[in-house]
Amino acid sequence: MARVPFSCTCGTVTGEIDVPSPRAGNHVVCHCPDCRTAELYLGQPDPDPDGVELWQTTPDRVHIATGQDRLAILRLSPKGLYRWHATCCNAPMFNTLRNPRLAFVGIPAKRLSDTTTLGPIIGHAFMDKPGGGYRHQGFNRIGARIMRMMLAANLSGRWRKTPFFDESGQPRATIRIMTREERTALRRTP
Repeated sequence: MARVPFSCTCGTVTGEIDVPSPRAGNHVVCHCPDCRTAELYLGQPDPDPDGVELWQTTPDRVHIATGQDRLAILRLSPKGLYRWHATCCNAPMFNTLRNPRLAFVGIPAKRLSDTTTLGPIIGHAFMDKPGGGYRHQGFNRIGARIMRMMLAANLSGRWRKTPFFDESGQPRATIRIMTREERTALRRTP
């Protein structure tokens, strides 16, 4: 099993992620407007048109060594994804769902010291279609793998082994919800 180090830009938030094999997660690229909006809000370079490269796996594979107290959550809406970032340098660090029983985490590949153990990119999500809308590449494979990972973590109880939530299911960080005006200001206009 490979243990791949990760860190925020300034090196305050560090840790390792277990990658037993490329099949233990999804190596994907997300092109959705929300990923772009979050990156821009946090002062990161615009990922458009290349998208945000992610490794998707289960939270029990993430081990935070330093800087847990420097993590905060950004939500693009009251029901949005938890987008964990380092408050020291505004580096996007993780994406989780708001319910810890739904054992899912995405980590931007640029936070990992080495991406070779992740295997090749197996899909792209939310790519713009000419004339409007989105298209996906490898979406069925990605979705099926995520569902299997989440189900296995739930049935085995591994969902409880998370650095993101406490025993009562509360996130271990403060949450900030963007306003509609903040989101609109960062969205592309046709």
